[in-house]
Amino acid sequence: MSSAPMAPSPPSVIKDRRLRFLIWQSISTVSVYLFSSLLHLRLGHFSLSDSLLSFLALHAFLLLLSSSFLLLLSPCPAPAASLPELSTTLRKSAFKWAIGGFPRPDFTVDSVSRAWRSLKSIFFLVVCVVAGIFSVVAACWDSDEGAYSLRLRGAVFGLVYGAYYLASKRWILKFPIIQRPLFYSFKKYFYSSFTSALKMSVRCHHLLQVVHTRRCIFAPPQGSAAAETNHSETLLEVLEQSPPKSLLQHLAYLDLCIVSENNTEQWRRAAFFEESGETYRQVIRACLRPIENFTSKLVEGLEGRYGDCSDLFLKQMSLPMDFHTYSKLNAAFDDYELCAWSSRSLAALTVCSRHEDRYKVAQLSSCNTAAVSTLLTALLAVEACLGKKTGGPSKQFLSPTSMKWATVEEQCELHNQAYAMADVLRASIYQIVSAFWVDMQASAKSMVLDKNWISEAKPLFGARSVLVQKLLDFLDYRAV
Repeated sequence: MSSAPMAPSPPSVIKDRRLRFLIWQSISTVSVYLFSSLLHLRLGHFSLSDSLLSFLALHAFLLLLSSSFLLLLSPCPAPAASLPELSTTLRKSAFKWAIGGFPRPDFTVDSVSRAWRSLKSIFFLVVCVVAGIFSVVAACWDSDEGAYSLRLRGAVFGLVYGAYYLASKRWILKFPIIQRPLFYSFKKYFYSSFTSALKMSVRCHHLLQVVHTRRCIFAPPQGSAAAETNHSETLLEVLEQSPPKSLLQHLAYLDLCIVSENNTEQWRRAAFFEESGETYRQVIRACLRPIENFTSKLVEGLEGRYGDCSDLFLKQMSLPMDFHTYSKLNAAFDDYELCAWSSRSLAALTVCSRHEDRYKVAQLSSCNTAAVSTLLTALLAVEACLGKKTGGPSKQFLSPTSMKWATVEEQCELHNQAYAMADVLRASIYQIVSAFWVDMQASAKSMVLDKNWISEAKPLFGARSVLVQKLLDFLDYRAV
């Protein structure tokens, strides 16, 4: 009797997806080239041996180009070092190695990470140039043009394509809002990819996106022996130990969001509410972590713009935004997808705990208050980033004259993701408020709303009184 299949181990998930991408890319390349070669053979343009040599050269360098795509791949923006910073970092690295690895105080991990991203980009451009040269030579080797002209044309094409790919940030993975079957994911953009390929080949980019943004289930199959005793260990391991901003981390949070919101895998969600309560606390901590990091980055940027945020609500937010402040605020939204999935998971699990938490772990461990407080704090920070004044009494808060908005020039770059993040946070809070409306109303009438639903710790942004006022606005369905 054969044993049931096991869930994929976290280290093999990314490796398998990269290998799958290279295989699919090779199959598609071979199919297109064979079709064109058969046409040329039929017309008598190429001999069989010439076609084989041309195919091997073209395929080898397209495979090299595809591998360089994987080298750049990232689920979120990653800052790169400027040329002076890269030169300084390399010089410090050489000096460090020369003296036997003695650490320097100004030699940081962050600078090495930015330098490594710059080196990857430079390597990608070189690969594009080389791949462009050999691709054009392999495809047009019997042309009447000279070899130098063909190489120059291929180099220019490769350089333009590489520069466009980097400038448009096509190396950032964009996870689909709806996870479709693999066939429909390819089909959705097949026509647009085909028409775009006539101008500039992006088929390889679409294949890269589809293969790497597929949902990965970090759990053993239902009904297997491992599923009886080990429901959430793999998911928790990836959530806690995967490198920050890595593809593996994004896949784990996507899987958590789908499990939390949908009823198709209730056995996995039910495993979060086990008797000891430790699993649920770990999951909630994993959800809180990206939102708190996001809020901290926003607060850092807001402090640079308005000074001390402790009295931010008493100020008129009309100071101009300098480039340094804008960079900090904009960088905070690099993890937008991670924060959105975390917020949705947090809200869904808090709502489900009302009926599925038989041991009252969410309530007794203060997970509900932590969820509400964290979401409210993040929303206040996002609204402040947009220039919205959120202090004072409820009536003053809701009046149009009490809102001070930044200029259009300051808002244009930040508004898209900031408004999207604010919508996600509001929807998450309203989801919790709707489920616990009776309890919250009773707490508000008894003047214990802050005790029952707001954490006692000082929030990362604003004050506890402001969080209570904001929660009252949600209870009255006036938080907009």
